[in-house]
Amino acid sequence: MVRVAFIGAGSTVFTRNLIGDLTAFPELQGRLSFSLHDIDEERLRTSEIVANRIGEGLDAPITVDATTDRRRAIDGADYVITMFQVGGYRPSTVVDFEIPERYGLQQTIADTLGIGGIMRGLRTVPELVEVSRDISELASDAILLNYANPMAINMWGLAELGSHPGFGLCHSIPLTAEDLAHDLGLPVSELDYTAAGINHMAFYLDLRHNGRDLYPELKSIHPTPDDAPRRGEWDLPDAVRYEVMRRLGYFVAESSEHFAEYTPWFIKRDRPDLVEEYRIPLREYIRRCEVQNAEWEALRSRLVDEREELCVPRSNEFAPQIIHSIETNTERVVYTNVPNRGYIENLPDGCVVEVPTKVDGTGLMPQSVGRLPPQLAAMIQTNLGPQSLTVEALKTGDRAHVYHAAMLDPHTAAELDLGQIHEMVDELLDAHGNYIPAALHSQP
Repeated sequence: MVRVAFIGAGSTVFTRNLIGDLTAFPELQGRLSFSLHDIDEERLRTSEIVANRIGEGLDAPITVDATTDRRRAIDGADYVITMFQVGGYRPSTVVDFEIPERYGLQQTIADTLGIGGIMRGLRTVPELVEVSRDISELASDAILLNYANPMAINMWGLAELGSHPGFGLCHSIPLTAEDLAHDLGLPVSELDYTAAGINHMAFYLDLRHNGRDLYPELKSIHPTPDDAPRRGEWDLPDAVRYEVMRRLGYFVAESSEHFAEYTPWFIKRDRPDLVEEYRIPLREYIRRCEVQNAEWEALRSRLVDEREELCVPRSNEFAPQIIHSIETNTERVVYTNVPNRGYIENLPDGCVVEVPTKVDGTGLMPQSVGRLPPQLAAMIQTNLGPQSLTVEALKTGDRAHVYHAAMLDPHTAAELDLGQIHEMVDELLDAHGNYIPAALHSQP
């Protein structure tokens, strides 16, 4: 049997997608055992019902165990997939938006970089470290696959403080490839590309179709923000990424709404014209969460109702592909977030980079991509400082490093003075309470 533990399985739709992908592989049918863990018993029960329905619908026998005991879920696992959100939408996500807004600091998603990413990292890394310790004790040969954000901070913190290594997974690069294929009028299966950088700030270094460089064509379409395409279920304009490509020469593998808050250029309280020109959706993550929460009960009813057909779309997430490759010795290339060990030559060793990774029956092997174009490396460096200082705060328990991380964040520094940053950090740490390590509640 292949035992897969999901930590944070109450994220029912994501759990459904991963289990659906795994169960759909013919080679794995009849071999899968799922252990589901969450602290929310109601959501956990929903995920358990959905998992069993997937097995029944595909006529593929699976074993499902649901528990609020994390150690029980991990015990004997071959793979551990983490996808939790410490502090949840309320109170933590709301806090990460509302307090900065009082200081004039606007955000869009606030889960990766910026002040929201720093705070989420302080909440999440300790929990991820505890998971790694459980794995070391109870499933020492297991492969840890992390989806929880902020990806780079989490994986950096895990490398520095954890007892079991892991691989960070994000769907940004393949999903953006689909966007580019749409814009260029090509099947995504015919794109050849290499991307690299850090999570949510990785760039397509090479983009080709049948050997032909696609960048000249890509740079000729959607020439103005007004002409930018709209994306996804939220129908958001993709103006920021096209503008960044025009200025820096390469397309970034993260959405415009994300990327807008990673730089000092697009969201400025005294420049509402920029927000309007690039159609930047401020408070976007708050809006999404409120919509999803309002629709949750109706969705849950459909998911558990045996009279309703259970739709299980193929998600093409990396975790099921990795598990299938290892179990069947099928070679693939995926993208993972790992500590830099020379994979990107002009980024510091030890920082967490996102690079192509070969996977087969022997495991996961991150690949070297050489040097990034210097302008991309320089941009990435502006976000490595806040990431490293957030990890340093967790390592040392020194609250001063939280201030330092916020001071050096490009967007925060562009909007607030040093006194405002200090006061905002104090408010945020106090508001998050016990979700923040106790040592960081001590004033320097």
